[in-house]
Amino acid sequence: MLKILVVEDEEMIRKGITLAVDWASLDCMVVGEAANGEEALEAVERFRPSLIITDLKMPRMDGIEMLEKLREGGNNVCVIILTAYDSFAYAQSALRLGAVDFLLKPFHDGELETAVANLRRRAACGQHQDTAAIPGLKKGDKSKYVLEAMNYIGSHYGEPNISVETIARHLAISEGHLSHLFKKETDYTLLNYLTRYRIHKAMELLKNLRMKVYEVAEQVGYRDITYFSATFKKLAGMAPSEFRDTCR
Repeated sequence: MLKILVVEDEEMIRKGITLAVDWASLDCMVVGEAANGEEALEAVERFRPSLIITDLKMPRMDGIEMLEKLREGGNNVCVIILTAYDSFAYAQSALRLGAVDFLLKPFHDGELETAVANLRRRAACGQHQDTAAIPGLKKGDKSKYVLEAMNYIGSHYGEPNISVETIARHLAISEGHLSHLFKKETDYTLLNYLTRYRIHKAMELLKNLRMKVYEVAEQVGYRDITYFSATFKKLAGMAPSEFRDTCR
């Protein structure tokens, strides 16, 4: 059974997570709550949770500092972070500190349960796994064809005409079978994964302030800068130029 610590400064949200989710059906139990990072560190010592669900922006000690202190102390507890659109760049710091997944607030009914269920299915807690380019998505428990599809996308995402058909043809498997396997094992469609992979790579490239936005778009497979910008904003919650400003 997963022991969960909920860290959220807004009491209504914290109680909603604690009380509204059918944790028993997920083979989980909420062992503690905290309203900020300081309380969370004390709760970690007391309850030894196997999963922390935490907000990032909190008073006294925020989620990033809390994670830094946990990692410095050698605690590799799994972490799912909750973040608003305007804090997406901030959330990347948590991902670099080993958070296994993130949910954009306000998240919808079932999304948190899905994230926890996926975590359990991947058996990610306490295990070292190779990470894919998308936060929260791990490669370690995937089948041969899904891994090969992920690797193909990792090598060819910059090609504008990449499609389910081209990937399936490369793997010598039917489009339907590959699509079914990929969705079943990752909860993403192939094209959705490709889009998220491209945008994640775009975020990395945008940190290079010498590159123009249209050059970044071209490198990750977008010929239409307007479509790239709209897709980027849909996933990141801000335009590419706004994201770049957070990297200065």
